[in-house]
Amino acid sequence: MSLPPDVLAGARGAVSAGVAESLSAFVVDALRERLSRTHALTELARVLGGPPPLEARAAVRRNWGLPGPPADLA
Repeated sequence: MSLPPDVLAGARGAVSAGVAESLSAFVVDALRERLSRTHALTELARVLGGPPPLEARAAVRRNWGLPGPPADLA
């Protein structure tokens, strides 16, 4: 597996800052977080009978002060 240089540098910086014990631990945490979001969105879509409308997701992100979604989750 390879990572884009900017992503790798950011992850290494997080490790240097003590955010994670190691690069591997940082990657595992990131993957777990992403899997959790994916599972939550899948469950929400199941309950609602489809994904929440893009406008509703954008409103929640704005209200919570979150950045826009990754391109594959838009």
